[in-house]
Amino acid sequence: MRLRCAVLDDFQQVAKEAADWSSVAGEVDVVSFDAHLPDEDALAAALAGFDIVVTLRERVAFPGSLLARLPRLRLIVASGMRNSVIDYAAAEAHGVTVCGTASSSAPPVELTWALLLGLARGLVRESNGLREGGPWQQTVGADLHDRRLGLLGLGKIGSRVAQVGLAFGMRVSAWSQNLTRERADEVGVELAPSMEELLRTADFVSVHLALGERTRGLLGPAELALLKPTAYLVNTSRAAVVDQDALLAALHEGRIAGAGVDVFDTEPLPAGHPMRTAPRLLATPHLGYVSQANYATYYGQAVEAIRSYLAGSPVRRLPAP
Repeated sequence: MRLRCAVLDDFQQVAKEAADWSSVAGEVDVVSFDAHLPDEDALAAALAGFDIVVTLRERVAFPGSLLARLPRLRLIVASGMRNSVIDYAAAEAHGVTVCGTASSSAPPVELTWALLLGLARGLVRESNGLREGGPWQQTVGADLHDRRLGLLGLGKIGSRVAQVGLAFGMRVSAWSQNLTRERADEVGVELAPSMEELLRTADFVSVHLALGERTRGLLGPAELALLKPTAYLVNTSRAAVVDQDALLAALHEGRIAGAGVDVFDTEPLPAGHPMRTAPRLLATPHLGYVSQANYATYYGQAVEAIRSYLAGSPVRRLPAP
């Protein structure tokens, strides 16, 4: 019997073109889903007839309760080498192998700067005004040169964001709970004495922290109140690092100049979600990892993972040791 592979959240319908699937075509039928399956019941119904699932990042959770409803499932390939929404113990108990893929940090770095620059220079408002016959020049851009960029997190992504900031002539400082002066010196940035001091002094704050117990809700009402009224906040990391209600309040009340957000508490955003209409917000639909090169890696290595599984030697098994 031929195997069936479901590719989830293939919104642009590019999975089959982004990689060469011919090496598994003799044994596997591939079906793409271009609409998000919103809950466990929908997933259980849609995936009941599949042996393999390819899923992007952490968009779809695979708890034990769902895995128990998918007795035919044998392989999950998740893009990236870290996934917090798969129950690995349950997967093992149900005989499901989980594999990952490589993922480049370059695309989220680039999107971070797209959001930051778009905010600073009012690009959306000015472009819309030009196209719609509005006023010629409506905003006065915020300068980057000699302004302070505060980074929450200085890992692979944060350090690359820092390098771009330095190239713009910005004064860059960073903070995280485990950040050392040696690491800050290595990247060429200042070590902020505290998160509170970073928030008080930065003109632009960008979030690059992994989500965990220590970072969930890290930026709440009190922390956001420390930001200058002229400051901008960018989050391409995880929505839950920033208290979403507190951020919406700050935007509506004009307590910060603006925010650039690529991650949300619910994805895709429901039609009536307040993030869709918040003032001073430049929002994108979680595009941080969505690029041609990353998709070629994701789907190319997904094919490799399927082929290796069929040969009895799975590659890049998760959780990674």
